[in-house]
Parts: sequence; C-alpha cells; structure tokens
Amino acid sequence: MSLIFKLIYCFSICLTLQGGKASAQDLTLFGNDVFKQDGDSLPYRIMLPHNHQHSDKLPVIIFLHGSGERGADNQKQLLHGGSLFASDINIINNRAVVIFPQCPLDDYWARVERTTDSTGTISFNFQPELEPTNAMRLLMGLIDEIWNQSWADTNRFYVGGLSMGAMGTYELLYRRPGRFAAAIAICGGTNLSVVQSFANDVPLWIFHGTDDPIVAVSFSEQIAETIKNLGGNPRLSLYEGVGHGSWENAFAEPELLNWLFSHKKQ
Repeated sequence: MSLIFKLIYCFSICLTLQGGKASAQDLTLFGNDVFKQDGDSLPYRIMLPHNHQHSDKLPVIIFLHGSGERGADNQKQLLHGGSLFASDINIINNRAVVIFPQCPLDDYWARVERTTDSTGTISFNFQPELEPTNAMRLLMGLIDEIWNQSWADTNRFYVGGLSMGAMGTYELLYRRPGRFAAAIAICGGTNLSVVQSFANDVPLWIFHGTDDPIVAVSFSEQIAETIKNLGGNPRLSLYEGVGHGSWENAFAEPELLNWLFSHKKQ
C-alpha cells in the first residue's frame, strides 16, 4: 500500500471515529507526507475525502503559500488557507484532495529576483525562461506523481496561491500547460510574456489589495488586462484600501470555492 493510500485509509478511519463528520477548520485533517526526488525532498500536507472508494475520481487542488510560511516544519504552510479547505462546507460539498506543499526557507516557488531600493520599494524581476527553482522542480514532480494516481481526476486539477505562491501559480500554469482546470492568484505577479500560454485555457480569478506595499496591485491589473487582450476572460477582484493581506478578503468571497470547483477541463 502506497503512503498516499495509507493516508487515505487513515483519514477515512479518523472521520469514521468522529461519526463521519469533520469538525470545522480542523487542520489535523491534513496528513503529513514528503515527496522525494533525486536526493531532495519537499514536505507537504494532504487532506482527502471521507468514505470515498478507490474507484472514485477525485478533484485535486494544489495551494501554494507565501514567503513567510517557508521552512521545513510541514505546518506553517497551512496558516493561510488551511482553515478554508478544512471547513465542513468544503469537505462536504467538494470532496477534493487538498495539498499544501512547503517551500524551503532558502528557496522560492517562482524564478524571480527580488530587490529593495533605498526608499524601501520592492521590485521583482521574473525570469520564467530560466530553469525552474529547486522548489518548483520538486513541486512539478509532486504534481506529476499525484496526476498519475488512479483516483486523481485529471480533468479537475486546480492550483492557487498567495503572494509568493501566486507567483508560483502563474509560473506553474506556464511550465505545466494543459494540466489545470482553473486557478486562483492572490496578490501575486509574473512576467507578462508567460500569460499567453494560459490566457485562453485556464479560468483565472485574480485578487489584490489596492494599497499593497509589497507586491504592487499593478501586477494583477496588467495580468488581467493582458489576458483580456488575448481573448481570455479573467475575474479580477480589487479590495480598496487593503494592503498585502488580501488573502483574507479572497477567502471570505462566498463564491470562491464553488467557482473554483465548478470548472472542468473539456
């Protein structure tokens, strides 16, 4: 029995002992695992539906955390978003496999150079044409492994992220074209040259605070405008007066999960 199937089995037993109902925002529902490749490893947390059969085809969402949650404790990455996906309403309505990988402290999801000038202004130089970071390489390996599981519904693969994780989301859409049915990106950015690779293929909901001092709102505005110019139809939610923590506003959107899981690749 593979480790993933062991996690599925243990998760089902846990919920059975709880009377078949997960408590709201119970982060212990996320099992611990580590993806290993070429001598490197990427820790991740995984939550699986209750009472599923091995013949079931399950939707999968990969959610990427921000730079503040990097590390090796396999816990901090659940800080923002973990409670949303562990909520009763998500577990009952969507029955999805939810995966939160954790980026190492000295790495970044996207290939980007970050600099700060004398005034404190932060600049990002995205370089997606270069080789992926080690964290991205491992992430793509993990996604490939999940993709090949018999229970994974490859028509319902989703990705999302916040800040550094949104940057990783955009780059992942570029580096793994045709994989994802929909995506969400919160206060992130990317090189506009990659947008063409997913503009017409991946429904995208973008979120940003207008007063973000870390990642300028112009990144999201330009990405949305570029997608429109290419014939796509992105959804853009801007929060007036909100700073970098716009994920709180995004997670409070009542349509967020229904919108995400309503999409299916044709």
